[in-house]
Amino acid sequence: MTARVATLMVHTSPLEQAGIGDAGGMNIYVVESAMKMAAAGIEVDIFTRATKSDLAESVQIADGVTVRHLEAGPYEGLSKEELPSQLCALTSSFMHVQSRFAADYYDVIHSHYWLSGQLGWMISERTGIPLVHTMHTMAKVKNLALAEGEAPEPTTRAIGEEQVVKAASALIANTDAEAASLVSLYDACPDNVYVVTPGVDLERFTPGKGRAAAREALNIAPDAILLTFVGRIQPHKGPEVLVRAIAEMVSHTPHLRAKLALVIIGGASGNKSNEPERLRMMAKFLGVEDIVHFKPPVLRTELPDWYRASDLVCVPSYSESFGLVALEAQACGTPVVATAVGGLRTAVADGISGSLVDGHDPKAWSAVISRLIAEPQRRILLSIGAVDHASHFGWEATARRTLEVYDHVISQPKTQSLWLAQ
Repeated sequence: MTARVATLMVHTSPLEQAGIGDAGGMNIYVVESAMKMAAAGIEVDIFTRATKSDLAESVQIADGVTVRHLEAGPYEGLSKEELPSQLCALTSSFMHVQSRFAADYYDVIHSHYWLSGQLGWMISERTGIPLVHTMHTMAKVKNLALAEGEAPEPTTRAIGEEQVVKAASALIANTDAEAASLVSLYDACPDNVYVVTPGVDLERFTPGKGRAAAREALNIAPDAILLTFVGRIQPHKGPEVLVRAIAEMVSHTPHLRAKLALVIIGGASGNKSNEPERLRMMAKFLGVEDIVHFKPPVLRTELPDWYRASDLVCVPSYSESFGLVALEAQACGTPVVATAVGGLRTAVADGISGSLVDGHDPKAWSAVISRLIAEPQRRILLSIGAVDHASHFGWEATARRTLEVYDHVISQPKTQSLWLAQ
């Protein structure tokens, strides 16, 4: 069994609030799985780039889990797209940290997202430590399903991902669909691809005391028809689809306006810092500004009540590696309406825990949501199915399966490091 893991997530920090900037489901994935690994006796160091001058060199976030900050480039004002220019600096910073320990201190390097994969590739070649990589999102997959007006991912990213796929000893995919994309789009060796499904915190995300209690806690009217979107506000996540769908709904069924509310919980992401304002203007143009409400990201401790208070949680993404929001909502007993793409086809059991919608036509979304709103008994059945479906996903299983992948790559003959070869 492995003893120490160096986890790389350089473009975002596990200390940041999920739902804003570049912090999203990957942050939750890394922290939750790390804590479960630590509970099994594995030490996990999570390396990320320092974005403030007053950050401690290391921060322990749980027993056996430490966040370590790497110095590279200016602390602030450096976008994710500019990070490739800092790979040498990040490598140097990591090697300085590693030089304090024995050469075999870390048993495995696990990188998350392609930028970290590039760093992991360089470190692995220099140390001989095997590299495991999880993509989370892939340029070629995203570019096959862009939102209207959304800029495609650059070719440099796709090339970088291809290099990481070739360099990694093992690739972890969230679902069978993602594993197939790695093989078909990136020419990954099927023997090197392992499917490890993400999980949900089944102790935090529960039905609790039910919808009525959650609405009372959040000061939401008992008879409101509440639809909720949770995530970073960017075109690829599809919040515009919901705004347009809401407009379709009240156009066809005007009496819904008095009780209908769409709450968008999240912050601006990446280069789309003006996206929340654009959506507000769209809601006003469509005449539904009184129905669409924007709320900044909430703490993980508060999020379950928002899920419980909702009649439906909507995930209209154009592509998703998995879709943790969908799983969290279902664990709280709330049915999910999601796009039938990528990992969402695994995260949501169509007709059992929610509904999957083909494409992003607002009229189609309006029809699916309206039908569920009009059938409260069906929503009750979906709620029961949602709790049962989510119960099969837990971070313990994610961590256990990941450790099995680690042990497999460690058992393989080690390659000699470039430094030792010299």
